[in-house]
Amino acid sequence: MSIQVVRTPDGWWVESGTLLHRVDTDADTTAGLLADRSAVQRAAARAAAAPDSGLSAGEAELLSPVTTPCRVVAQMVNYRSHAVDSGFDPDTVPPAFFRKASGSVSGPYQDIVRPQHVRFLDYEVELGLVMGADLPVGTEVTDAALSQYVAALVVANDVSARDLQLPKTQFYESKSYPTFTPLGPRLLLVDADDLARLPDLRLTLKVNGTTRQDRTTTDMIVRPARALSLLARFQTLQPGDVLLTGTPGGTALKSPGRLLTTLAALLPPHKRWQKFFARQQANPDYLKDGDAVTARIATDDGALDLGEQRTVVRAR
Repeated sequence: MSIQVVRTPDGWWVESGTLLHRVDTDADTTAGLLADRSAVQRAAARAAAAPDSGLSAGEAELLSPVTTPCRVVAQMVNYRSHAVDSGFDPDTVPPAFFRKASGSVSGPYQDIVRPQHVRFLDYEVELGLVMGADLPVGTEVTDAALSQYVAALVVANDVSARDLQLPKTQFYESKSYPTFTPLGPRLLLVDADDLARLPDLRLTLKVNGTTRQDRTTTDMIVRPARALSLLARFQTLQPGDVLLTGTPGGTALKSPGRLLTTLAALLPPHKRWQKFFARQQANPDYLKDGDAVTARIATDDGALDLGEQRTVVRAR
């Protein structure tokens, strides 16, 4: 059974309804908390026994439930709808990974800070897998063994500066500025039965109340167990590290279409990007200062609920 855990400046708490119940642990990192699962279970038992006693969740300052430093690894183009939006064939697009700086991690209600030189800021709601055990190079992960490695789930927004990402083919810089990876609000601790319901999770993202992204994880191309196996060919993961599993369609950035792409390929690179971003100026979906972004992941029946993060974009 899943357990909802949040982090505040005062420590770790089990969330039950509108109240928080302290986890009695010395852990000051996510890895340490996951290693002290018995303390979390005791707090959950106290919450069940005394559901009306606890700290009001509305009074708490919630931090990212994933502490840093940690590895933040992400899958690229891993939803069929996003592949189509991006001009790829979802049946042939190859699995790919990239890294984000852990300095980009921020809390679920912190502002997203847009650097002055970034004009085309985009959003990507993603399901984050939080590791609870070492994943050595060479590990093969099966669906049945997934719970041996994945201890928790978290809402993520892979904020992206498209005007840096595309011309420079520079994923690391364009996605690693401070506040470009809001995580939380909850760390949803899960077991094998919960992970069996991963296909039922729905990812939604709204900007100023308007829905931009809304898909379940059945739209995924490479599912978590296979993704971890592919990643473990070359990358070690440790407890507290995070794998972001891709975003569904609906981002501001979309392919201009096959004809325009073919014609653009005839131009020198600097001219090609100059024309591309000139067209993007007319796209109203990129994030602007003052925009409110909400991202939520849950099953439709509420049995698994990772919560909703709310962030506001502002200029640096």
